[in-house]
Amino acid sequence: MGKISISGDLGSGKSSVCKVLEREYGFEAYSTGAIQREIACSMGMSTYEFNVYTETHPEIDDLIDDNLKALSSSDRDMVIDSRLAWHFVKNTFKVYLVTDIHVAAQRIKSANRGPDEAYADLKEAEDTILARRESEKARYLKKYGVDIMDFSNYDMVLDTTGLSIDETAARIMAEYQETKHSIGIALR
Repeated sequence: MGKISISGDLGSGKSSVCKVLEREYGFEAYSTGAIQREIACSMGMSTYEFNVYTETHPEIDDLIDDNLKALSSSDRDMVIDSRLAWHFVKNTFKVYLVTDIHVAAQRIKSANRGPDEAYADLKEAEDTILARRESEKARYLKKYGVDIMDFSNYDMVLDTTGLSIDETAARIMAEYQETKHSIGIALR
């Protein structure tokens, strides 16, 4: 198989899709989001507060980035849920998932991700999601010179607004298999 890197909007289904790709297609899942949520929780911060904190504490990004870079040499079949795996992990099929902000807020609010992502209402969820997106976009542009919202960085951009997780995973696998077949095993 190979490696698939999945990036995308908050609430677009990245983590859930990775779980399906792991369960149904045998990929090993790796999530930098889960790692960041654990660190944020251990520091008593919400994910948004943690994003703001990392803007002035680059050592956290460096630790996560080094772990991502190390995945390049792995011969395991992996699906990597990360904003920057497409940038740091070589030879991945690069996917970006987009979704409507209202749908994203509903998904995140109903996911029960714990107190660090608990919102009073959908408006608060939407505002926080948009603030996190801008914080991440600015941080990655400043630190790495990459625009995570530049869709030319990806092999596939998929709108998940009206798709189930299984439909999203199936579309990713179909495109991955077609791309892999048409260009050979090595992906850019």
